Amino acid sequence: MRAATSSAYGPPDVVRVATLPDPAPGPRDLLVRNRASTLAAAGVAARTGTPWFARLAFGLRRPRYPVLGGEVAGEVVAVGADVASIAVGDRVTALTRMGVGAHAELVVVPADGAVVPTPHGLPDVDAAILAAGPLTALPFLTDHARLRPGARVLVIGASGCVGTAALQLAVAAGAHVTAVSGPRGLDLVRALGAAEVVDRTLRDVTAQPAGAGATDGTRYDVVLDVAGAASYRRCRHLLSADGVYLTTVPSAAILWRTLRSARRTHGRRGVVAFTGLRSTALQRATLREALALGSSGALRAVVDQEYPLDRIADAHRHVEHGHKAGTVVVTLG
Repeated sequence: MRAATSSAYGPPDVVRVATLPDPAPGPRDLLVRNRASTLAAAGVAARTGTPWFARLAFGLRRPRYPVLGGEVAGEVVAVGADVASIAVGDRVTALTRMGVGAHAELVVVPADGAVVPTPHGLPDVDAAILAAGPLTALPFLTDHARLRPGARVLVIGASGCVGTAALQLAVAAGAHVTAVSGPRGLDLVRALGAAEVVDRTLRDVTAQPAGAGATDGTRYDVVLDVAGAASYRRCRHLLSADGVYLTTVPSAAILWRTLRSARRTHGRRGVVAFTGLRSTALQRATLREALALGSSGALRAVVDQEYPLDRIADAHRHVEHGHKAGTVVVTLG
């Protein structure tokens, strides 16, 4: 099989397509011919080994996992002897362990892992996207945000992989959403339902006006910083009395604040969450929910660009540049 591999941390060109032996499923595994996966900021972090905390997961001196990629969307080509619930030919969508191994034409996943049937009629590209951003956005908004109709939500990085999902989910919950995006994503976030749109190149929403003591009066019940562009300290003055700041990009300060506010039910809070650390059962349930929302049309899978496996280095360059409007998809097979 062909796969995108990297043996050292570095720029996009360290990722190359190589021919590897076909993997074989164990007794409780599935072998899936992968048709689509995604590449987002986490994949760039795994390839570069930056920021520092990425190496705790992916290897201190060199990549522990040479094949990256976390989402699998394709059809089952072989099953282990102990697998009865899934058959050869079934279309499935799955998450790999540790978010690696999916940028390959054949991928082994545990049959009892985060794998669910792909809804009939849902394209593999859409399934891969729905297995990416929504898997972070859904837990954030359901477990931590306490969304209610009329809540004010600020999404920083609203046009990216997680941001487009979070924006749509917040709008569907009846929230008033302000979306912060680069110029390329402004029309997209408007189309996805943002009530207000901010061009990040023209305005810093976290800036505190001099002498005002606060802001212009706008307060948010939820600030979701999916780009890691701000910090709790910079956003605290934007929060309502019981507001919560959520981020996917940890820092020492936000990790400490998460620990301090974990059991708090009132007052401003800061929270960081790692989707990959959730239990397999929770990941599987969230994946099933995301695919159902996409299949019904309630959640749109937004494609920025599709790259075939042979252009994986170009995909890394594009994501690293940071001006996406949707999700970058890697197509295989």
